[in-house]
Order: sequence, then structure tokens, then C-alpha cells
Amino acid sequence: MKTKKKTLTIAGSDATGGAGLQADLKTFQEYGTFGMSAITSIVTMDINDNWSHTIETIEPEIVGRQLDTIFAGGKPDALKTGMLGDIRTIAVVRDAIERYQPKNIVIDPVLACKGTAGILLSENADSIRELLFPVADVTTPNLVEAGILSGLGELKTVSEIEKAAIILHGYGAKNVIIKGGRRFDNQHDEALDVFYDGHDFHHLKSPLVHSDNNHGAGCTFAAAITAGLANGQSTLDAVTTAKAFVHAAITNAQPFNQYLGHIWHGAYRDNGRFKF
Repeated sequence: MKTKKKTLTIAGSDATGGAGLQADLKTFQEYGTFGMSAITSIVTMDINDNWSHTIETIEPEIVGRQLDTIFAGGKPDALKTGMLGDIRTIAVVRDAIERYQPKNIVIDPVLACKGTAGILLSENADSIRELLFPVADVTTPNLVEAGILSGLGELKTVSEIEKAAIILHGYGAKNVIIKGGRRFDNQHDEALDVFYDGHDFHHLKSPLVHSDNNHGAGCTFAAAITAGLANGQSTLDAVTTAKAFVHAAITNAQPFNQYLGHIWHGAYRDNGRFKF
């Protein structure tokens, strides 16, 4: 049997299986890679309190031991970060990257999760900029995260998104993909993402899916890029395939409860589109 590429997610746990490391591992499997995970936090939701979220962080020292365990088997072919939740954990992740020198690093700069009122910790943004962007091959902020991390605030136009991408690239990220999704009103009924490689901009578009069953879309997008890079795709090809993967997953999403629905990670495979 051909040896599988190895992919790693360093992220929080979503017990419902829709987002976080569970979404990452499902995506890795769909791409034919062997997924591994280091848990940084556990997110729970209270159905008796309007689906409010509670985030319990894992001690950074334990996160570090998980990473040492994983890297004892050699370097993954690509890795991603998701919700890290603690500036000490961000430092632990940066230390592991420096010690083990993995390649194909995707930083999903999660500053909050759906259902939370605000940012996890304001200092997280500073730590992500200072410690993770300089080692990022790709970073995948959404509009809100890009506005905070760039210092530009709310991004309302394509030109503002492009300006934010230039700023984030300036912090060291080699490639920036800002997810507009349905948050960005481009008046063309399209989901627009802006990709910047330090030289050129690419506007990636797909038909807008009008559905609230999109839980896990952002995590899945970053995970799909990660797996694509592990499989040898160029960065632009990995991003383009990831966008198609997520679009199919949202199109075929299923309701979970009265508060949210989950995307279907098997949709792209169901349509016979994988060749890995």
C-alpha cells in the first residue's frame, strides 16, 4: 500500500463533530491523508441557554506534550492551526515549529467561534501576528479576523480586503486568503474570497449558498488547503480545490438542531471529483 501523506491539526474540539479538529480530521480523510491532532481546547454548548458556548482551554504544557508525541513519528507533510485559545499555547506552537521545522504551515487565525459574543482574548491577535504569521505558508482569516489582525476594522469593499491582505502578508505570511463568504455583500450573489501571494491578487468566486447549515465551513476550508498542500498541490491550486470542496459541503449540509446545521464533508467525494 502506498504510504499516506500525514496531516496535523492543532485545534479545539467540537463535540458535535461539525467544526474544530473533528472537521479537520474528516477533511484530511477525504483528501486521502492520515490525520493527527493536538487538542488545545474543548468547546461545549448549552441548549438551555440559547446555544451559548463555553471554551475550556487545555494547559499549554499538555499541548506541547501532544506535539512532541506527534513529531516523534516524523514531520507531517502539512499542518494547520485552529483555535488556540491561550497566548501561552500560541508560544508553545511556535516553539514546536522552530524545533521540528515542519513544512506547509497553514495558520487559521481563529479569534472567536460562532455563538460567542466576542473575541477570545484581545492579546491573541497580537501573538498570532508576532509568532505565527512569520512562519505561515498560508493564513486563512475571515473578514472579521482580517479586519482585526490588519488593524483596519470592518472590511466593506474589495479594495479594503486587498489592503488587509497586503498588511497581513507584511507580517510574514507568505500567502493570504481572506474568506469573504456570505458575510461580504458583493451584490452579485457570490461567495468571494481574495487570495494574495505577495505579488498578485486572485478573486475566487462560487455561487452563494443561502443556508444556515454552514457550521464548520471555515475550519474545513483551512484543513482542505492543508491536505492539498500535503498532497503536493501548489498553493493556489490547494486554495481553489478547497473552495470547491467547501462549496459542495455547504450545498449538501444537514441540520443538526434548531441552532445550527453541519456541512457534509463527503460531498466532494460523493460527486466523484477527487483524484488523490
